Amino acid sequence: MKLRVGIPRALFYYYYFPWWKAFLEALGAEVVVSPETNKAVLNDGVKLAVDEACLPVKVFYGHVLALIGQVDVLFLPRLVSVEHKAYICPKLMGLPDMLRASIKDLPRIIDVTVDLSKKPEKLPELVLEVGRFFTGKKKEIMAAWHEATRAQEYAEGLIRQGHMVDNVWSFLAGEAEGLTVDTGAKRFKVALVGHAYNLYDRYISMNIIDRLSRLGASVVTPDFLPDEVINTEAARLPKRMFWSLGKRIIGSTLHFLQQSDINGLIHVASFGCGPDSLVGDLVERYSHRSGKIPFLYITIDEQTGEAGIQTRIEAFTDMLAWKGAS
Repeated sequence: MKLRVGIPRALFYYYYFPWWKAFLEALGAEVVVSPETNKAVLNDGVKLAVDEACLPVKVFYGHVLALIGQVDVLFLPRLVSVEHKAYICPKLMGLPDMLRASIKDLPRIIDVTVDLSKKPEKLPELVLEVGRFFTGKKKEIMAAWHEATRAQEYAEGLIRQGHMVDNVWSFLAGEAEGLTVDTGAKRFKVALVGHAYNLYDRYISMNIIDRLSRLGASVVTPDFLPDEVINTEAARLPKRMFWSLGKRIIGSTLHFLQQSDINGLIHVASFGCGPDSLVGDLVERYSHRSGKIPFLYITIDEQTGEAGIQTRIEAFTDMLAWKGAS
């Protein structure tokens, strides 16, 4: 009987799901993903998490709760750093401990600590450490690693073709039969920046990507860009950005601001996010300094109303249409 491994559909799911799924399945596990975020998932997470937690963390709690009773093991790697001299938000580092302290009768947790800040070459050791939960055969683990790498590269290739992350992930999980690109005529192009778990979780983002598309916008996100482009642009900052996710936001922003076909820039951030309080200010400052395209800053939390988001987006796209016609 296959070991059922649960992956919450939140936070780093939106970055590494293809890798995680391929690796675990190659080692004989059955991957179970929590359902899409809905009102019940959000409410459960809000009730359980501490008030100071940001919205994505509260949502994460809800997704973990949704998996209890459905899986044998929870896959919750403790991500401290995924690259040299850069780090993940401290609140996300401590999630396994926070969950153990808050939820009774949790399944066993695979919470291998991933810290590549000083020694990126340690990655093979960490892959073997995770793999040993399933097999003692090093050759099988390394083969699963290569399979996972191919799966992640394939997924990222689909994104470069214009497919959104949430659609690609659903396709790879067998939740969608195929992928399509909206070929309808668009009036303008909008760069949408922010953390992937804010942009692609349709419930907490109020389905912002589809709303923009229906209002005539072609949407591009940081995930459309190669890492080399993001890193090069982020290096223009006077001081090095040591948050990996913040670097993706500011690097992509600086790139989009130089593109002549970008008509507007929207930054989506969650209320109470410490790193975003700095990154968001930088994004806004550089946008205003460029003076080229309109900028909109949207903050979301569990109290955010759909009508308010819709009104702001409509006003923004109306302005883009007016600016293009003038």
